[in-house]
Amino acid sequence: MRVIADGDLAELLTTGNSRKYRVIARTPAAMNGLKRAVEILLSVSCVEELSCFSFLHYERLKYEMNGLSSIRLSNRFVYRLIFKEEPDRITLKLIEIDDTHYGNKK
Repeated sequence: MRVIADGDLAELLTTGNSRKYRVIARTPAAMNGLKRAVEILLSVSCVEELSCFSFLHYERLKYEMNGLSSIRLSNRFVYRLIFKEEPDRITLKLIEIDDTHYGNKK
């Protein structure tokens, strides 16, 4: 499957550093989880296969985030990788890493 990352997230994935995602870059377990999640996204042939990886907690989002999906980076953190599925090309576009998904307001 093709994975496209833009801006700060692409910088984080390629260099391991990002101003926007500084907390992720400085936490080795979170970075390992991000790399593992992206590797899994690249390895599956369709997004329905993500359900086979229970630790990812793949879900299609509802309400104000309708049309987006998410997977968990690690069981230790609440960080979620939120992305948009493109049905015509089976392409994922990585949107953001969100730690407020479950109401964790800082």
